Amino acid sequence: MGREGQPVVELLPHPLTLEGVRTAAAGCRACELWRGGTQTVFGEGTPPCPIMLVGEQPGDREDLEGRPFVGPAGDLLNRALGEAGLDREAAYVTNAVKHFRWVGQGGRRRTRQPGVAHIVACRPWLEAEIELVRPRLIALLGAVAARSVLGHEVRVLEQRGQIRPSPFGVPAMITVHPSSVLRSPDPQSRQRAYAELVADLTSVARWLKA
Repeated sequence: MGREGQPVVELLPHPLTLEGVRTAAAGCRACELWRGGTQTVFGEGTPPCPIMLVGEQPGDREDLEGRPFVGPAGDLLNRALGEAGLDREAAYVTNAVKHFRWVGQGGRRRTRQPGVAHIVACRPWLEAEIELVRPRLIALLGAVAARSVLGHEVRVLEQRGQIRPSPFGVPAMITVHPSSVLRSPDPQSRQRAYAELVADLTSVARWLKA
């Protein structure tokens, strides 16, 4: 169990193994988010995986179940992956931040976006996952994921769909987070946002086949 504020790099196991990193992450206290989260939500998948999907952080369901993308956004992502010709079972799915940041509202836990300090504190876990999974391409789902992997702020809607280099030597593609599709204000805009997400993921599928 790490102490509060202990850097993640001090918790990483040697030698580096995915199971060892997963076990170490369960005791992470690098930032204050562990206090409000039920548990660390680590990535899942069986390497080698051609694609790594990186989201923002666990949501309410993910925090309770301890698995990434199992709530409504995960259901939408699974459907979009299928329509794009990608198999979630062949992917490694994780988040940039491993604990749930939330605020109480009306007796419910509402997601609050992680801050830069949380992204920076958690980044070594993601770095270790990328090193161990060795994906051919990383799909960045939303601004937090893009900030974590690329190291700077991005304009998702302007840069989406582009496959570009990353500091990890693995190409990366930016797209929206599935939860943004669910937040669309009406059925028409939701359908359009979903189709655009599928189009981005389809370009990933084509790239992987090329």
